[in-house]
Parts: sequence; C-alpha cells; structure tokens
Amino acid sequence: MERLYTKDTQAIFWNNNKTAIQRMLDYDYTIKREKPSVAAIVAPTSSNKFEKFFYGSDEVMIPLFKTTAEAKEAQPQADVLLNFASFRTAYDVTMEALEIGGFSSMMITAEGIPERLARKMNQTAREKNVTVIGPATVGAITPGAFKVANIGGTITNIVNSKLHRAGSCGLVTRSGGLFNELSNIISINADGIAEGVAIGGDRFVGSVFIDNLLRMEKNPDVKYMILLGEVGGTEEYKVIEAIKNGTITKPVIAWCIGTIAKYYDSGVQFGHAGASANADSETAEYKNKAMAEAGIHVPASFNELPAMINEVFTSLNLAEIPEPEMNTVPSSRRSKQFICTISDDRGEECTYAGFPISSVATPDTGKGIGDVISLLWFKKQYPKWATEFIETVIKTVADHGPAVSGAHNAKVTARAGKSVVESLVTGLLTIGPRFGGAIDGAAEHFKYANDNDLSPKEFLGHMKKQGIPIPGIGHRIKSLKNPDLRVTGLMNFAAEHFPATPLLDYARTVEALTTSKKENLILNVDGTIGILMVDMWRALGYSEEEINEFIASGTLNAFFIVGRSIGFIGHVLDEKRLAMPMYRHPMDDILYDVQQAEEI
Repeated sequence: MERLYTKDTQAIFWNNNKTAIQRMLDYDYTIKREKPSVAAIVAPTSSNKFEKFFYGSDEVMIPLFKTTAEAKEAQPQADVLLNFASFRTAYDVTMEALEIGGFSSMMITAEGIPERLARKMNQTAREKNVTVIGPATVGAITPGAFKVANIGGTITNIVNSKLHRAGSCGLVTRSGGLFNELSNIISINADGIAEGVAIGGDRFVGSVFIDNLLRMEKNPDVKYMILLGEVGGTEEYKVIEAIKNGTITKPVIAWCIGTIAKYYDSGVQFGHAGASANADSETAEYKNKAMAEAGIHVPASFNELPAMINEVFTSLNLAEIPEPEMNTVPSSRRSKQFICTISDDRGEECTYAGFPISSVATPDTGKGIGDVISLLWFKKQYPKWATEFIETVIKTVADHGPAVSGAHNAKVTARAGKSVVESLVTGLLTIGPRFGGAIDGAAEHFKYANDNDLSPKEFLGHMKKQGIPIPGIGHRIKSLKNPDLRVTGLMNFAAEHFPATPLLDYARTVEALTTSKKENLILNVDGTIGILMVDMWRALGYSEEEINEFIASGTLNAFFIVGRSIGFIGHVLDEKRLAMPMYRHPMDDILYDVQQAEEI
C-alpha cells in the first residue's frame, strides 16, 4: 500500500461525532471530492436511519447503522474505520472490525486502553495486514484526498498550512497538537505535506514510526520525510537501522522533543502515556544524537527545525506545485426542513427515482402503473412479472360494491354535496383493521409463523394465545365449495410467474387446518395479497429486515388504498352523475332504545 488514502477512500465512522464528521465533509467540499469521505455512521443507540450534514451549502444524508457489520455490509467499499468509541469500548469495536474484515486501516482516538489489550489488538491488526493509527491519536491526512476527523484543525488553518493539496513531505509524529504546528512550519519553509500521520501518544500504538516511514519510502508523492519523536520508547532506533541498511533512502529530518528532561533531578512524565524515559537510550537527547550519527538531519534544537526543513527541501530542487481550484465553505448555512429521495422537479423535467416522467408515462415506453409504483415507493426497477403482479393486485381490490363501509361513506358524503376529494377522503378514513387492514396483518403474522418454523397447529395456538383472529383467514360468503375467484386468479398468476412462493405454500397448509374446522375459514383476498407480497419481495432479493420494515410501515395496506381509491371515486362520480339527493338513513333500520334520563 503505497498511499495511505486516496481521493476515493471512504470511511465508516464509529460513534456519531457530528462536529468531527462535519469537519471531514467541509474538507471534502473544499478539495472538491466527488463523494463524501464518510460513507456510514455506526450509532448503536440511535433510532434514526440517517444523519444530515452540510456539503457546502447543500446537505447530504449519511446512513446510520446499529453495528459495524451492518454498516460494512451496506458500504463494502468503505475500507477505513474511524473508531471514536470511548476507551471502555474502543478495543471491542476494533477487534470486531478486524474479525469482519475488509478494512485496510483503522484509527482509534481513545486513550487509556489497557496496555495488555492494546498489544493484543495491535498484534491482531498486524497479522491481518491492517494499519492501525492510534490509540490516542487525532488521525492522519493525505492532503487533497482524505483527512481523518479533526486533524489539521479548522478549514482556515488547513488552507493556511497547505493541507488542501499534496505537497512533498511525509510527516510522522506522536503528537496531534504538534502535527498541526509542524504542518504550518512545513508550509512556510517548504511546499507542504504529501502524507501525514499522528501515530498516537499511548505507550503501545498500532503503527509505529518505521511502519509509516517505510510506506512513505514507497510513496512516489513523498520526496523527503520528517519524524517528530519524543522522550520515551525506542521506536526511533528502528528508523536508524533502516537508514543504515539502505531500506530508507529518502532524506529524513528528525527531532525528539523532551530534551528539557535532562535538567530535572528525577524522571519526568510528559503529557503522553509513552512520554517517559525508563533508560538513557529512551531520553530525547540520546535519541537525537543517535539519529544524527546515522545521517538523519537533526537540528541543534526545535527552534532550528524550520531552517533545516527549508535547507533539505531547497536541496531537492523540486518543481513548484500549482495551487488547485477550491470550493469555499459558506459562512452561514440553513438546514432543509423536508427531504425527498424519490422525485426531483428542479430540472427541465420532473423525474421518478432518476427517470424522466416521459420515459415511463406514455404507452410506447412499455411501462405501466406498476413500474411507477416500484420507482416512487421502492426506488427500484422491478422486473415485469413483479410490476404486473402489483397491477393485478390494484385491479383486484379496486371495488367490492356499494355496501362496504368505505364506498358507503363516500356515497353518503357525495350526496351531501361535498367534492370528489372530500368524498374520497371519508371513504379512505374507513380503511383500517376491520376493513382492508388485514393485508398488513396477514403478512406480519404468517411471516412470523413461517420464520419461526411454527406448524399450522402451533400457529393457530399462538394466535389464540395472542387473542387475535388470524388476519387473512375467513370470508362472509366464500368457502371451499364457493371459492373467491379473485384469490384463485392471484394464486394462478403467482404459480405461473413467481420464482417461488414459500410463504403462500405455508399459508395453504394453515388453510387446510382452518377449513377442516369451518368451511368458510379460507385464505381470503387480503391474506393472499399480503402473503404473496412477501414472496415477491423475497424473490426480488430484499432482506427479511427490509420486508419487516415494509410491513410495519403500512406499505402493504397502501396497495389496498390505491386500488380501492379507484372504486371510491367511481361511486362518488356515480352519485354526482345520478344527481342523487342528500342521504338520510331510514328510521325502520334503526333500533331505538331511548330511556328517560335519570335525575342525579
């Protein structure tokens, strides 16, 4: 892996740290990335499906997931994990992600992970060839391509430090704060950074100095390297050895901070957990001397580091890097109140899920109402057998005569002189658990029974225990001897066109049991529709979770609503056409039982 990140790199962000994510997206917008660097967010306690963030003055929706596995499955191209979990859970999150696989690098921001666990975590990552940055880090950056969370600071500081485009220097530090300072120093005295990593301040970090410098040695964008170490540890000696044996050939500038420790009588613990010398060889002064003797460019003091950077950079005679065009992040932004993901009316022609209306509307397109529903309801292009089934369902439920409650209410309202819209609404308001709503219920309960391998007898016992009549079973008039031809038609269509009908097959075994008790306890049209919709979605490749979501959201009942609206409107227009007078229910059809009110 020559380059740590590219302009196509995308990450899964563990923990919904909105400020850090927004900074990443502001950077993406500034450098004109084509797609956001954050592909998904893992937020175990959130009930939301997405989070909105600004991308310039517009907004983008980043999907939220409960687990890393779900996020990785949905966004397999995202090969970076940005682990912002607390130190209590950071280890478990990292180990789970390593087990899931598909990540090339991981960043762990938490500090204070127990050292035994940190060593185990880092060893596992090495075995799986995963670059771990941290723990206790602000991250890394490939300028002009990808930056981790808060590294580099604000957009203003990033541009001032030339972190908006690739420079020539490979920078590796322990300190996140000094990373920002050094970025600025390099921008003033050279042409900026090609790749930078803050490896983290804990005693045991994943990728150490040598790991990152060896990668930068192979990175053609990196012309020279800067290492900023500190008192404590011996990792700098691995770099010395690599330079001595010729593994690293590019110029290296280095400095270990903490030389002031020699002025103290006893051992000094600096800010990082690893910044404490346990032997002379771990002191900053000793390491600086050893690096200088190996041929590394080591200044006499930190104050002289800028001049040395300029000297080495100038000696390379590199071509000047042109400044790219940048976007400017707006100073004020307003969040949108509504979100639409199905249609867009901003262009020359309104689109249905990305398709111009003209491409689906006229007969010559070969598209029907089922195609439009698949686009606007599910944002998918369904195959012909599925769109024809949807249309079959709508035609099947369009009307069931004037006596059913919805049609009756629509007719009564129309006779009161109300409009088509008002009359239709009164009919639709009647649709519910007792009228039309059995489609959702049938799908839910039959699917539950089938998913849990309940026998028909066990299913009936389960429903009885719940105190719920089985939705989709039973008809007032129809029976085994007098079958509902609508049901027959739907089943025949499914037998001819569906790849498989496992839930319908199961429902037929339940029907065999219920009709043995009573002849009219047949699978009715609502039940058949709900059950076959589940079979359709399964055949189309939807997950069980997605199908459960369709059922819970009322999607199935929506088919009945659309279909029955056709019939309701027909009845309303019939009343208007016939100029029927206002309706009053006949008194002889009302049981009056009116007692004189008792005085209290």
